[in-house]
Amino acid sequence: MQPSPDLAVVRFGELGIKSGKVRGQMLDRLAENVRAILEDREIAGRVERRWSRILIWPAEGGDAEADNSAFSPDEAAQAAADTFGVVSTRPAISVAPEREPLERAAVALAEDHPEGATFAVRANRAGSAETHPFTSQEIEREVGAAVGEATGADVDLDDPDRTYRLDVREDEAFVSAVEYDGPGGLPVGTQGKTVLLFSGGLDSPVAGWELFKRGLEVVPVYLDLGAYGGADHLARATETARVVARSAPHVDARLRVVPAGDLVEDLVAETDSTRMLSLRRAMLRVAEGVADDVGAHSLATGESVGQKSSQTGPNLRTTDAAATRPVYRPLLTRDKPEIVEQARDIGTFVDATMNVGCERVAPDYPETNATIEQVEAAEPDDLLARAEALADERYVADEG
Repeated sequence: MQPSPDLAVVRFGELGIKSGKVRGQMLDRLAENVRAILEDREIAGRVERRWSRILIWPAEGGDAEADNSAFSPDEAAQAAADTFGVVSTRPAISVAPEREPLERAAVALAEDHPEGATFAVRANRAGSAETHPFTSQEIEREVGAAVGEATGADVDLDDPDRTYRLDVREDEAFVSAVEYDGPGGLPVGTQGKTVLLFSGGLDSPVAGWELFKRGLEVVPVYLDLGAYGGADHLARATETARVVARSAPHVDARLRVVPAGDLVEDLVAETDSTRMLSLRRAMLRVAEGVADDVGAHSLATGESVGQKSSQTGPNLRTTDAAATRPVYRPLLTRDKPEIVEQARDIGTFVDATMNVGCERVAPDYPETNATIEQVEAAEPDDLLARAEALADERYVADEG
């Protein structure tokens, strides 16, 4: 009987260059995160953490054992590929690290080799020179000859249509023909927690995704602008937050909503050219209040230098003066077309671009080069204190 994939192989990248202790801790967290995403997607798999790989096998024990025949290494690989910290995944066949089993597995995977498609064989061999009776180049040639004979396909080592990969360890090997790219980065939960100001437009969901990618737990906070916002605006933010968080199901990244309608109405009535700067300062102070409660070490926004009047260099300095924690801006130097393209890639573009009609807060002639003294003189004296107190009134969007 021809072999077929029986596990998924998960590869990681950046955490592999950490010190031994840190690498071990991050690997443990990455394995936990892979388990969480499998459970969230109802895929019964047993996650095994190795020093150089994470493996997903059919589940063992209990009711899950009866479902092993339904275990799909391909589904497990696709799910695990969404996990932050994962570079790539492959459904694979596990075999002995010997020439004939490697050839048989590769030929079995080549049964559906597309007609006219070129191929290459890539081998990654670990162990001393005495461990295997072949080098990486030798096994590539031998397995390549077997695949070529079985398929009649041509070899293309530069740009093959399909690549057969041999991951040869000292006492086992994994053979694969399909690979799914992951986001890379670091495992979520290894870099602490940040509070992200989240509007649900194009920028903040992409910023959230980038923060997750760097290992941070993200707490998204949305300010309900009352008459200047609306239910459609909140719906947009709730849905885009949900999309961003689906690759970190072990983290409570549901949208936190802070009612700020009264505060915004006062700002509109009492300020003019510096209004958006005072609003941004108030938002940061709300985020500070949330950070105090959830134990976050930082705040974050989706701002990019020069993208809006409130995001000029001088104005960013003015707004940051309202915060006591560092403010992370993962999109700081990104061009808008780049942000739009990434929003498409991560699946937030459609919801983020729905028309919600919430631009009425901005003044006709916004200040672009404000000083801290100028903004403080124009805004209500109790603005920041009121904003921070609003954090206690927050609620989770999904619980309304």
